[in-house]
Amino acid sequence: MTHSLVAMSYIVATILFILSLSGLSNQETARKGNYYGMLGMAIAIIATTLSASVTSYTILIVAILIGGSIGVRAASKVAMTQMPELVAIMHSLVGMAAVLVGYANFMDNTIVIEGVERTIHELEIYLGILIGAVTFSGSVIAFCKLSERISGKPLLLPARHWFNLGLLISSIVLGWMFLHALETGGSPLIPLAMMTVIALIFGVHMVMAIGGADMPVVVSMLNSYSGWAAAATGFMLNNDLLIVTGALVGSSGAILSYIMCRAMNRHFLSVIAGGFGTASGGEAAAIEGEVQPIEAEETAQLLLAAKNIIIIPGYGMAVAQAQHTVYEITKLLRDKGKKVGFGIHPVAGRMPGHMNVLLAEAKVPYDIVFEMDEINEDWGKVDVSIVIGANDIVNPSAITDPNSPIAGMPVLECWKGETTIVLKRSMASGYAGVGNPLFVMENTRMLFGDANVTMQAVLKALRG
Repeated sequence: MTHSLVAMSYIVATILFILSLSGLSNQETARKGNYYGMLGMAIAIIATTLSASVTSYTILIVAILIGGSIGVRAASKVAMTQMPELVAIMHSLVGMAAVLVGYANFMDNTIVIEGVERTIHELEIYLGILIGAVTFSGSVIAFCKLSERISGKPLLLPARHWFNLGLLISSIVLGWMFLHALETGGSPLIPLAMMTVIALIFGVHMVMAIGGADMPVVVSMLNSYSGWAAAATGFMLNNDLLIVTGALVGSSGAILSYIMCRAMNRHFLSVIAGGFGTASGGEAAAIEGEVQPIEAEETAQLLLAAKNIIIIPGYGMAVAQAQHTVYEITKLLRDKGKKVGFGIHPVAGRMPGHMNVLLAEAKVPYDIVFEMDEINEDWGKVDVSIVIGANDIVNPSAITDPNSPIAGMPVLECWKGETTIVLKRSMASGYAGVGNPLFVMENTRMLFGDANVTMQAVLKALRG
């Protein structure tokens, strides 16, 4: 394939990627956006495969078969509850690819450039490896936290901010030593390897210091990092499509992270610096009181007597795969003339848009799904709210207790409605490890058990 045809294919792929991002910004067009992205990636792979830059089709075909097989298996085997950790581990692969490409470029003796161009190229290698290493190790830790292989609680080392500053300064100094060694004929591999180790340590420490309630922002942030790592790889390989695509992913991930932080009343830098609420000066208030349990039949009676019902989904709904049963209940209640809606918190679940994807999978109409800002003023008009496996996003202590680890985070204020029904397996705290006074409030009822089993019992009672 000629160079001009490859360039034209890359332009078409870029346009499709832009259309994909545009489609993914809205629930109604998300499916079409995915199709645009798939088509764009197919064109990009085919154009690259047929370009003159490929020197060994055997290696390329083997790599595509291996990667494609892993992708197909992951897509077919991974449950929706495991999607956040799948996204995190995929980000780690992008980071590792940037590191390996950087070292391959550094060791490639066939690249002959001199002067300023050489300095720029070596700087691209250094930054690409730096960003890639941070993305790789940070994504691995995020995967372990999301899959609960390690605790979701923040690891707060003494003088951690000075430690991060020291790592940053060391990376800058090693960057100067790397470029200086290239100019003077020294050994640039030593500072490059030292920087790689420092970047890996920084990625681990950065994500370990972030609390469970901030993990959706972390996933979004790592998505941005993986984009910039891909862009750096594009500069190293002189591949325009990688540069543009990486910039699109990096900038969109950064914007999403900013939007989520703003919705959570958090500063982006404070999320990176440490876990939720680590600046609080005292101990969180103890949760005192007795819970009031409720059975499925009583829940059905409350729903039949209500006019305005709001359902708040959380990670527990994803674990129980209860979204389809919830939709059946929603459809039945709407057929009976009830007003039913869904309240979605920006960080519900373990990744951005987690609950939206689950509800879309169950074919819940988009026009009854509301964001937190759209619904928080109307809780006084709600007769019954049903909290399905959520904890931190409906925790009143975020507003009432300045010492709470989630103090200052906007939450869905469902307790302002007439009755709140909370579905949980037990009284265990949520992912952030914070107790919830909502469970012992006067107008709260606890429906214990697996969310899907209990909701099926409620559905049966409604039909009966």
